[in-house]
Amino acid sequence: MSQAASLSEQPKLKKSVAIGLWAVFITYFVANFFMNALNIARPRMAEDLNGMSLFSWSISLPGLASAVATLVFGKLSDMYGRRPILLVSLVLFAIGSVVTAISPTFLLAIVGLTIIGFGQAALAPLCFSVLGDLFAPAARARWSGLLAIPAGISALLAPTLAGLITDTMNWNGLFWVMVPLVLISGLMVASGVPTLDGRTTHKIDFLGTIVLIVAAATMIFAFSWAGGTYPWASPQIIGLLAFSIIAWIAFLRIEAKAAEPMLDPQVLGNRTFLTAALAGFMSFFGLLGVMAYYPLFVQNVQGYNATISGQALTPFSVLMAFMGVPAGLLLAKTKKYKWMFVAGYALLTVMLFVMWRFNKATPLRMSILVTALAGL
Repeated sequence: MSQAASLSEQPKLKKSVAIGLWAVFITYFVANFFMNALNIARPRMAEDLNGMSLFSWSISLPGLASAVATLVFGKLSDMYGRRPILLVSLVLFAIGSVVTAISPTFLLAIVGLTIIGFGQAALAPLCFSVLGDLFAPAARARWSGLLAIPAGISALLAPTLAGLITDTMNWNGLFWVMVPLVLISGLMVASGVPTLDGRTTHKIDFLGTIVLIVAAATMIFAFSWAGGTYPWASPQIIGLLAFSIIAWIAFLRIEAKAAEPMLDPQVLGNRTFLTAALAGFMSFFGLLGVMAYYPLFVQNVQGYNATISGQALTPFSVLMAFMGVPAGLLLAKTKKYKWMFVAGYALLTVMLFVMWRFNKATPLRMSILVTALAGL
């Protein structure tokens, strides 16, 4: 009998399952709360620490850390169990929050955010994995769907609360608030998430991971410096881009020979996978632009405080969180999804073009409506 079946079917373990569920829901709430709150505090952080020129780095470097952590921590959780990896993630989250809160410079704040990225990124996928361990396959879909509840609550509350905290306690107050939330989540995980009955033998693709980091990092440096620090045609930018291309080619060759690759090159020949992956990759630029730069626009261009910017972003974050429910019901009923992709990308594209024309005189109500439609 599998661990999932044993935990969900034995009556004497019902209390343990309930504690595990609370641990998952609280952890998922904390992860989503931070994601929705950070974008409101970040503009004030950059302004107070004179780091506006490094603003994009506070997004790209933590994003790179998040991508690596999601891949590596997922494999480690298969080997050693969900609980220890969740606890490691939460410890990194707490350490990064403290480092960011006490940062005297924006550069050190970016270091703290990067540490948070390593810890926070794996929390959401690990929560789904815990549900897979707790329940038999027939019950997993129902409980996984209920994770929309903490995600929706955080989307509704986090932007405004983050704005209030930033305006009353300054931006570092948000990170101090996150520390006890992470500690509570850690206590719940330690007491409620089951241990792994037996270790699973896996091989971690360390070489592929290192080369992936090099390839992505050099590409990020190139695009971040191009046109500003160095001209596009400068030897520095061309050299970085060339090195990145070489590293990506090396990464694909390493993955082709790896026993357990991080990315199986065979999927690159699957048209459906490539279409979905490229579409998601391209649209993420737009979504990230709204989440990270709309609060910056409202605060630093239009002059509103952090609370107002949080309230302005709330419709976007709420629709982003809750639209999965009706979309899932439609998919289950019609068995067709392509029209939802096309309609969603079309609406998002139009709204991003409208946002491109925003300026200081743009009415706040109009910008809220446009961003809400982008979230839809």
